[in-house]
Amino acid sequence: MDIALKISSVKDLPQTAEEKEAVLIGACLREERWAQKQLYETYYGRLLTICLRYSNNSEDARDILNEGFVKVFRFLDRYKIGTSLDGWMRRIMINSSIDFYRKEMRHRSDDIETAEYKIAEDTDIASNYTAQEILKAIQLLPPAYRAVFNLYAIEGYSHKEVADALGITESTSRSNLVKARVKLKDMLNKLGLI
Repeated sequence: MDIALKISSVKDLPQTAEEKEAVLIGACLREERWAQKQLYETYYGRLLTICLRYSNNSEDARDILNEGFVKVFRFLDRYKIGTSLDGWMRRIMINSSIDFYRKEMRHRSDDIETAEYKIAEDTDIASNYTAQEILKAIQLLPPAYRAVFNLYAIEGYSHKEVADALGITESTSRSNLVKARVKLKDMLNKLGLI
């Protein structure tokens, strides 16, 4: 039963969150601009935060976000009403960020396999900083380190999943995570924050 098609008068307006979501999704599928705008504005901030973690700057993050929203609207017919729309869109933004990372890596000549391996002595330094300070430091990481750090430390992927997503080995994933943590700590030290 298509809830969006059932609504014929004001008394039939949706009451539950699921009904409201169905109406919004149905209107988006019919390419009604008001619904697309509402969906975009409702999730913009949350999803931009994800994109910021994977990018060097806010301009790249907005590019990732917009590319992600193109995918959201293109594949919205695959979304199942009643499941987590937020989670579904989040997954699309993460994948768009990974795609962006892959494009960036094709343009880089760095060999991430030959970088010096370091071990972080104190990996729980995050509690001493604001979210803005940490985000800024993450954005300064090289793309290879930033992608692994975000996927493993923030998104909760395993090293195997990170390796599969980025087309690297598990050992490279582990190595890049350690290097990312060391670089983050060094950057925060240089800012005089430790």
